[in-house]
Amino acid sequence: MFGMFRAWRTSRTSPAGRVFWRVGYRGLQAVNFLCAIHLLGEHVVTVSLIEGPSMFPTMGLTGEAVLELKWIDPRKLQRGDLLTYISPLDPTRKVCKRVTGLAGDVVCVDPTGQYAPSTEHVVIPRNHIWVTGDNLPWSRDSRMYGPVPLGLVKGKMYARVWPLQDATIFRNTFDFID
Repeated sequence: MFGMFRAWRTSRTSPAGRVFWRVGYRGLQAVNFLCAIHLLGEHVVTVSLIEGPSMFPTMGLTGEAVLELKWIDPRKLQRGDLLTYISPLDPTRKVCKRVTGLAGDVVCVDPTGQYAPSTEHVVIPRNHIWVTGDNLPWSRDSRMYGPVPLGLVKGKMYARVWPLQDATIFRNTFDFID
């Protein structure tokens, strides 16, 4: 047992041993840093690229980088919030839309009459939300696939960070008609 301790102490005091320990310690620090960055990006905040015509004019057509908060409480969502969620039509895609209805709300399925008669209404079930794009003619949203389960929600858009001249914090300007 003492021989093993002596070998360990000798490995730290020899020139080659000191280099090994220094490199090993720095390597562990780098791994620790990378793990912290991964956890931050997966569970707290990340920068996402948003592109496409469905959220025009709020988002540009060619793509913008936005700060996405991932640590959100689904019970605190409000009408008008910009969310990212997994598309119910294509589970490999993440999409961005605006919340227009919460659980218990009665919403008009399609005010434009494009997908359903404008007189058709639906009550949003518990643990679901109703989402629509800002550019209705170019948006595939709850008018096509119905209420979105809260389990598909991945984050809330907080601010546009790129392009820099358009950088802004997203404000909730939604007007709710009771």
